[in-house]
Amino acid sequence: MSLRLKIVLVVSCLWSAISCAGDNYAVHPAAIELVDELVQEEGFDREELLLVFASAQRQESILEAIARPAEKSKPWYEYREIFLNDKRLEQGLEFYTEHRATLERAQRETGVPAEIIVAIIGVETYYGRVAGSYRVIDALSTLAFDYPPRSPFFTGELKSYLILTRQQGMDPLALKGSYAGAMGYGQFMPSSFLAYAVDFDGDEVVDIWNNPVDAIGSVANYFSRHGWRPGETVVSAATVSGEVPDSWFVQSRKDLVPEHTVAEFAAAGIRPTRPLDPEALATAMKFELQRGFEYWLGLHNFYVITRYNHSAMYAMCVYQLSQQLAARVASDA
Repeated sequence: MSLRLKIVLVVSCLWSAISCAGDNYAVHPAAIELVDELVQEEGFDREELLLVFASAQRQESILEAIARPAEKSKPWYEYREIFLNDKRLEQGLEFYTEHRATLERAQRETGVPAEIIVAIIGVETYYGRVAGSYRVIDALSTLAFDYPPRSPFFTGELKSYLILTRQQGMDPLALKGSYAGAMGYGQFMPSSFLAYAVDFDGDEVVDIWNNPVDAIGSVANYFSRHGWRPGETVVSAATVSGEVPDSWFVQSRKDLVPEHTVAEFAAAGIRPTRPLDPEALATAMKFELQRGFEYWLGLHNFYVITRYNHSAMYAMCVYQLSQQLAARVASDA
């Protein structure tokens, strides 16, 4: 593109943006600040970035969606039914069968069980079927510039997104994802893509949107890099005796980090139903049923699952789906 044509396009887009500044981010002060940062620190072309932000659109539906995440509005007995059902299990078995060789290689090279990889992709996108319909540029711009509670986080993700699309030679206006900007089979945020996505089929392209081989390898790499320990127990059901204060159980994402030993939980009245190392660090969870509660102790590998999504209920769905998949794969062998 010639310099003259660039100037004409920029002027045209900026004039359009000024006329409807509430709908896009071409003249938003925070967007201009990010443009300055990318130009100075990463060597981006200013005019090209201005064109991108002239096209980025504020989406009210994104702001509505992030204000009502599913987990906050559902008890465990309803939340789990979204992910633990016959349809998701059967389609997971189809995905496992189709990609068995890749999954086995990923397990062999990283130590992350194939069923965990499949369960993550199943929970995140129904095995690639529901990967999001929002333009990523719209999602990240809306949340970076119009969602103050998490503006710093999403501004960082927007910066990472622009960097990764340049690195991969992709059109930043073309890629689609979730309302939060998560992308591909495994719903990687842009910063996670830069840190953990891999070219698992050796074609020199990292494609987590359309290539399940790269997606599988990338999910396995994410878990491996976050410290998955092959062969270790993930979680144990537990029993509770006496009056155990709620403070012993996970209440929010900050409580997901294991800080108490299994022995300490047992002394407080929360005892695993299977033998565990008394000195192992764990977290205790209390999940609401239609009548009463069920109790669990999550160990190190459970914590690793929560690094993918900071939610105990999410991690439990992933684990239980993985166990259903593993049992069916074994029975069909």
